[in-house]
Amino acid sequence: MSMVLEKKQANKSLKFSFLDGVFASGMTGFTQGYFTPFLLLLGGTAGHVGALSAFPNLFASLIQLKSADLTEKVKSRKKIISIFVSFQALMLLPMAIIALLGIEKPVVFIATVILFTSFGALATPCWGSLMSDLVAEDRRGQYFGWRNRTLGFVTVASAFIAGFILHQMKKINIFYGFVIVFSLAFIFRIISWYFLKRMYEPPLEYKKEDYFTLINFLSRIRKSNFAKFVLFVSMMNFSVNLASPFFAVLMLRDLHFSYLLYSLITITATLTIYLTISRWGKHADRIGNIKVIKFTSPLIGVIPLLWIVNRNPIFLFFAQVISGFAWAGFNLCASNFIYDAVTPEKRIRCISYFNVLNGLALCFGALLGGFLLQKLSPLFGYKILTLFLLSSILRLLVGFLMSMKLKEVRPVEKISRSQLFFSVIGIRPLLGIERKTVRY
Repeated sequence: MSMVLEKKQANKSLKFSFLDGVFASGMTGFTQGYFTPFLLLLGGTAGHVGALSAFPNLFASLIQLKSADLTEKVKSRKKIISIFVSFQALMLLPMAIIALLGIEKPVVFIATVILFTSFGALATPCWGSLMSDLVAEDRRGQYFGWRNRTLGFVTVASAFIAGFILHQMKKINIFYGFVIVFSLAFIFRIISWYFLKRMYEPPLEYKKEDYFTLINFLSRIRKSNFAKFVLFVSMMNFSVNLASPFFAVLMLRDLHFSYLLYSLITITATLTIYLTISRWGKHADRIGNIKVIKFTSPLIGVIPLLWIVNRNPIFLFFAQVISGFAWAGFNLCASNFIYDAVTPEKRIRCISYFNVLNGLALCFGALLGGFLLQKLSPLFGYKILTLFLLSSILRLLVGFLMSMKLKEVRPVEKISRSQLFFSVIGIRPLLGIERKTVRY
């Protein structure tokens, strides 16, 4: 295939990918923030909430050990994506049935979420590999920043709509509200699957010398910059997930926030992510992903402390803005660093192993958090706040100490922390950063 024709195919494929993203983001908005509230409605305890966060991540991470092998056997990333995205969509139907019949069995719902998450996880490495081939190396930060920001507004809008539906249906039958929400999520995922099937897949050669096991990968942690990066992100996610699953419990069970207030507070962080992610992407292309990661890591460590200081809803909106600002840079640059640091032939396997280790970290973090929650003494009247303090201390230790060992893998411009901060918020723009535009 000629270079011109392949580029035309790639551009067309990115348009289909964007349309897939619109509807996939709609599904995310209808599900991501509402699994825990639904579990609590079914009679779930704090232990169930910990399990809901832990076990889907555990199974999703373990199943990804076979993602690269399966792709090499099928010899098509697109087929793997199509098969498992369709399976993921189907898992939303049992959720709607559980809500329709009012089956108050938290374990059944958790099992359904495990399957839903695992099927999506199997498609993720292939999608990341495919997209990294379609987007030029020098535009990844800018492109994915633009894409994530634009699609993020869809996520925010659908999450708000879901919260509004639940708020209104509480007057009639809250279970029927969740039937509507999960049914809409199913429809959105099916439409996204349709657009995924229309994407073009650039050829990828599979060689035996590109094969390496998870043990081979782990054995290089002392020498490999990428392996150190994976360990750092995993430890950060472990520290975060000690507390992360229990923010919803604090708001809905302990502080008695309404579904609408819960949705608005949750959406604030998500909205901030997508308002700032494009700026982070433009900066990362110039100054490197590692610089952004080192800057945002300590901010992530401070977030739980803000909830300890004040739990007034107005203050929490402020805390969520800081959270969204920090997570926008961290998540975007953590993903893009993989594309920079790994050759195309090894990306599926490296993304899989990255997700395996991070999934295990998320799992054990949530399980330990659920266990500690039963043992800790209250802080300002709430055991959850003591857990938040522990999570914050660990986040800060990881963010400051482990990030020092990470190195950038491509030539970048130098910039101080203060220059970076003022540039991202728009007070002091970096030379040339604002002149670029995004194209498909």
